[in-house]
Amino acid sequence: MYEIRIAGHPSTEEAIALQDPIERLLCPDPDHAPPCEIPWSFTVTDDGSDDDSWALVLGVYTSKRQAMRVAAQVRTLAGEGRVVAVSEGDAGEWEELVEQYRFERGLRSERSGPGQ
Repeated sequence: MYEIRIAGHPSTEEAIALQDPIERLLCPDPDHAPPCEIPWSFTVTDDGSDDDSWALVLGVYTSKRQAMRVAAQVRTLAGEGRVVAVSEGDAGEWEELVEQYRFERGLRSERSGPGQ
């Protein structure tokens, strides 16, 4: 479980506006059959600075290597002036995402059949 934090938004609305392009990056075909390659979810929080800035936080349930790859792509989307950082996330704070992973992993197992 990793968090990709995109900081430096002057409002929550601006932070939320970045969700759609990131969704298209992670899931170019929203009508595909499950599971998604990388389960993901969003939240918005203050970015921890002293100046009323906001951060969009992308939770991804994946390996560190994949999280770093996604962060690099998000950094390109976010543009100059946005700090994009990766850290380990607390699965307890991303319960829906963990449940999505477990559910989709079950679907993947059923599709692949015994012994595969």
